[in-house]
Amino acid sequence: MKQYLIIGTATALLFLSSCGAGNKDNAAILKDKKDQLEKLKADEKTLQDEISKLDTSSANAQKAKLVTVETIQGSDFNHYIKLQGRVDALNISYIAPRGNPGLVKAVYVKQGDVVKKGQLLLKLDDAVIKQGYATAQQNVENAKTQLAYLQNIYQRQQNLWNQNIGTEVQLITAKNNVASAEDQLKTAQESAKQSLEQLNTTNIVSDVDGIADQVNVRVGETFQGVTASGPQIEIVNNSALKVKTTIPQNYIDNVKKGSDVKVSVPDINKTYNTAVSFVSASIDASTNGFEVDAKLPSDASLKPNQIAEVQIKDYTASDAIVVPVETLQNDLTGKYVLVAVTENGKLVARKRSVTIGKFTDDQLEITSGLKPGDVLITQGFQGLYDGQLITTE
Repeated sequence: MKQYLIIGTATALLFLSSCGAGNKDNAAILKDKKDQLEKLKADEKTLQDEISKLDTSSANAQKAKLVTVETIQGSDFNHYIKLQGRVDALNISYIAPRGNPGLVKAVYVKQGDVVKKGQLLLKLDDAVIKQGYATAQQNVENAKTQLAYLQNIYQRQQNLWNQNIGTEVQLITAKNNVASAEDQLKTAQESAKQSLEQLNTTNIVSDVDGIADQVNVRVGETFQGVTASGPQIEIVNNSALKVKTTIPQNYIDNVKKGSDVKVSVPDINKTYNTAVSFVSASIDASTNGFEVDAKLPSDASLKPNQIAEVQIKDYTASDAIVVPVETLQNDLTGKYVLVAVTENGKLVARKRSVTIGKFTDDQLEITSGLKPGDVLITQGFQGLYDGQLITTE
């Protein structure tokens, strides 16, 4: 009789709702019907519980449903921000002339070559500078000859003065002439030194060890270092690499220098555990985020600009209650999970309203509603209602 009453009530409600929905659009009608259906399900479960309590024969006849359970224990829970990043070199050098741009006379490196610090890469036209250096060297030789001549005169004048021959003015003049010649020699030597330094600027050398990743210059072209299309010569040191990523600014208080990082590089199927080594002090206006770097170990498989999957730990909790994500359910009263409870010698399913925290791909943190020792139903919970008989065998 009670079952007939439930079905009849449901049919009447659905009929009345259908009659009264003439002025509503389809979306509103559908929502009303779903709400009514959920209420009917809740009423049915309530009535079923009342029947089970009053009719012991019905409860005994009820067939227990097979489920899988797991006893909840406290465990460490970590949450990671998942982002995309790229591998970058700590030491990337864009080679540029130390002097003015010049005409390339010879190229001694090609793309992909391993180069050493100080290795000659290019030779620029040095004809005019070389001529200036030759003139500067000649000036030094002339200054040396003039100094030697004046030193000889001063020495002779000193000998005459010691013999009381000549005047003091002649001795002082000879001495001053030597001092002036010494100054002229120093000036000529400094000029020659500067001219040699200028000559050396026509030798373009690498300032780091690494690989010539780009060589975009030929004999007869002007070498100026960086053009509108990019660097003409780029040297990359692959022994020191890092991963770069941009984090949304709402995580700025959760990510610090030293935070744990997992870096996965799909191209080479490798994963590295590292830590945040740099956090930018300002927000990038174009991305509305802040830059984070993490150093990577030396690995010949890693190459700059490879795509990387970056996971940065932003939250951790010890002795946390963690359940599989799929065990969480929702109804009109809110979020809940089903646990196995022994009542009157029988194992039954019970709803537990829960409050959730962070979640990962397959794990969910429960901040309230469960405690260690509770027995969570992990499989077979679909379709279970509160108070239903269950078995694990």
